[in-house]
Amino acid sequence: GLGRTDVMRVNPYNAVIGLGHARGKLTMWKPTSVKPLVTMLCHKGSLTAVAFDRGGHLMATAGGDQKIKIWDLRKFEVVHSYTARAQSLDFSQKGLLASSNGSLVEIYRDCGGQDYKIYMKHRMVKGYQVGKVLFRPYEDICGIGHSMGFSSMLVPGSGEPNFDTFVDNPMETEKQRREKEVQALLDKLQPETIMLDPDVIATVRQLKKKQKKTKKEIEGEIEGAVEAAKNIRVKKKTKGRSKPSRRAKKKEEEVLRAKRPLLDQHKEASGHPDKKLRIGDDTELPKALQRFAKNRQS
Repeated sequence: GLGRTDVMRVNPYNAVIGLGHARGKLTMWKPTSVKPLVTMLCHKGSLTAVAFDRGGHLMATAGGDQKIKIWDLRKFEVVHSYTARAQSLDFSQKGLLASSNGSLVEIYRDCGGQDYKIYMKHRMVKGYQVGKVLFRPYEDICGIGHSMGFSSMLVPGSGEPNFDTFVDNPMETEKQRREKEVQALLDKLQPETIMLDPDVIATVRQLKKKQKKTKKEIEGEIEGAVEAAKNIRVKKKTKGRSKPSRRAKKKEEEVLRAKRPLLDQHKEASGHPDKKLRIGDDTELPKALQRFAKNRQS
């Protein structure tokens, strides 16, 4: 019920796939999910383009309502909205945003606070319809695919100048490329590890605020409380008040006092609560029993 899917992009940060639908909604999927992880209403018209930032926290969408929106994926909120058409969007490694509309290609730059302003404009030869724009990694070049073939334009400051050869090596040889493919297959993670927040993996799960104790834990606490109560020394008194029977009775009272708060928990954990549930004021009684209630229901 979301309409035709014309746009599909992968988030490079967490490998989650974003799909743009004809009814203005965007859905995010992982390989093992039957239902979408996130469903967002992004535009009033159909989605025409989607792009994810390299860091994975920013997303740009364009729709048929002639709007380009910048989203913060940590809160799923719109950061900025611009009135413009776009058939294709793409983020560079340094955060520049390229958009295409007809024969016009526009480059936007972040001026601070995810506020994107026009950085460059390039218009193709009349009659050329741009279909796709993509930045080339580690180079200041933007590739343009149009109706008459392929072109490229120079965009200063778009590529990452300092690369890590252990992650990506633009100067790699054929032998290094083959070894990299083998290593990538060996180090490939399972599909279950793909999620919206990959930082959750290898972290300690926080305890719930109200976590019920098990039956064995409660029994252990009762035994510990009984032993502690038995070891309490009763003070000796004079004039016949320190009889053995009285001292034994005092010890029994201390044991019962220690066990009493834990016995109710034990009964609840075993499924046999002692106290009956009281009927609240908001519960509806049958007509035959309403006259016995304290506050008669009208």
